Amino acid sequence: MRPLTLLSTLLLTLLLGNAALAQTTKPGAEIQANSAAQDGTDDTSAATTSVDALPAPEVESLLPQAEALPHDLSPWGMYLAADWVVKGVMIGLLIASLLTWSVWIGKLIQLAQARKRANRLLQLLVESEHFAQARQQSAQQRGAGMDLLQATAHELVLSARGPASDEGIKERIGARLDRVQIHAGSQMNKGTGILATIGSIAPFVGLFGTVWGIMNSFIGIAQSQNTNLAVVAPGIAEALLATACGLVAAIPAVVIYNHFARAINGYRAQLGDIATALLTLVSRDLDRQQGNQNADAEDQHQPVPISMGRH
Repeated sequence: MRPLTLLSTLLLTLLLGNAALAQTTKPGAEIQANSAAQDGTDDTSAATTSVDALPAPEVESLLPQAEALPHDLSPWGMYLAADWVVKGVMIGLLIASLLTWSVWIGKLIQLAQARKRANRLLQLLVESEHFAQARQQSAQQRGAGMDLLQATAHELVLSARGPASDEGIKERIGARLDRVQIHAGSQMNKGTGILATIGSIAPFVGLFGTVWGIMNSFIGIAQSQNTNLAVVAPGIAEALLATACGLVAAIPAVVIYNHFARAINGYRAQLGDIATALLTLVSRDLDRQQGNQNADAEDQHQPVPISMGRH
């Protein structure tokens, strides 16, 4: 709200100054026009007389200001005429905007490939009957899903080296899968922090350039002692251009960050589905193994049939 209040005060000051200047110059202009009409002079001589009637210091102060006005009020022209601090702010915001779009392109490609690989691996796991088959069919796959599969296989190898219960194996595999999922999510989140930083501070950086430019405009008004809107408006426009650059850099960064936040959450859900599929396969194998052991035990305890032969 402070920049808006400052700009409103400046515009009100300029309007009051123009009104006062018009009231002070109007009687002199009317007297010069009447004298020109009485003397029978033409319009050219009247205009010359009105300019000559102005005080010499005022004419000398207006001429340099008129020459200093920028003729090009396009964004590029205002950038060239801006103060070096405002130029530095604009250049920094331009670099931030380019960085935002670079992160968007790179992260978009990375996320699309990761989600495609996760979907392919999840389909293979769902179609497999046991863990060994899933590991064999997914040998050529890549991505974070394969890290989950390898962590599961590594824990099964370690658990097979000694006595272990089925519940203990499942618990250890679940803990390993949770850590792998957290690591994969952190890797996918790399780069999005830059978007959050740009989206949060870019408007304030642009506002700093605007405040600095308006401050220079007030200094120019004080030095020239002229509140003519045509003299101070270019400086204000240059200052407001910095705020526009800040918004141009911040708005896409915020939108892209929110998009990637939702997409990465979906990717994490896919990794969770892969972890669930792996635990299902391991649990199925353990149940089958336990069922086979029980069947063997029953076969060992069955009585041996006695053949009834003749003696």
